[in-house]
Amino acid sequence: MWYLQRVYPPPYVKNVYIRILMTSHKFLSFKAIIFLCLLLPLFITVSAQEMTDSVYADFSSGKADIGIALLANEQRRDNERSSFYMGIKSNMLYDALLVPNIGVEFYWGRNWSAACNWMYAWWSNDRRHHYWRTYGGDVEIRYWFKKRTGGQPLKGHHMGLYGQMLTYDFELGGKGYLADKWTYGCGVSYGYLLPVARRLGIDFAAGIGYVSGQYKKYLPIDNHYVWQSTHNRNSIFLTKVEVSLIWLIGNENPTRKKGGRQ
Repeated sequence: MWYLQRVYPPPYVKNVYIRILMTSHKFLSFKAIIFLCLLLPLFITVSAQEMTDSVYADFSSGKADIGIALLANEQRRDNERSSFYMGIKSNMLYDALLVPNIGVEFYWGRNWSAACNWMYAWWSNDRRHHYWRTYGGDVEIRYWFKKRTGGQPLKGHHMGLYGQMLTYDFELGGKGYLADKWTYGCGVSYGYLLPVARRLGIDFAAGIGYVSGQYKKYLPIDNHYVWQSTHNRNSIFLTKVEVSLIWLIGNENPTRKKGGRQ
């Protein structure tokens, strides 16, 4: 009979950044590389479309004035480069599941942004065999479709590529599931940021991707946690669901409606 031993807290919590560097090579599995290669043409197409849309002509007066259009477009891009835009957010779905989390997103111009999220929950009741533990995070690169938002950053529809890693230990009085080593994932996401106040919005997003990791099943027997089986998870399914409240920070970054500020 094999027993599982919990350590409070896990020894690798203190060396999380060192373990990320030591284990990052495992993330580059063959299936993950194939998955990312399949997504690369999509983002090349999106980038090419953005370059094409940057050169436009104004036919509202009945004749094209490409020079003025190019000048206005270049001025808008200069304003983006000289301004600072970011958002601080929390996934309300995780909050409802008692998993505290926080995320930041930085906009660097030309419709692109980078986001980083982290979560940490360490709840337990050993007498009742209740364990609700997880920590980990993700990094995402996003492209924003801003035609319908007047060129405002961090608003409207967006698409992204993300990578994630986490560990967990869940047990609610019966069979438990323990992943004491990192579980990795990558995928593609799509979402929409809905303005709800002058500097507040709700970001709805979902992602499908590839997940690779190992977990153990166990049972609480005679004041011990008895190992039952070990399983490998290598599959493609829904790996990201987000309904985040986001606070927008930066110059000229309040949410707006046509006709003025909200």
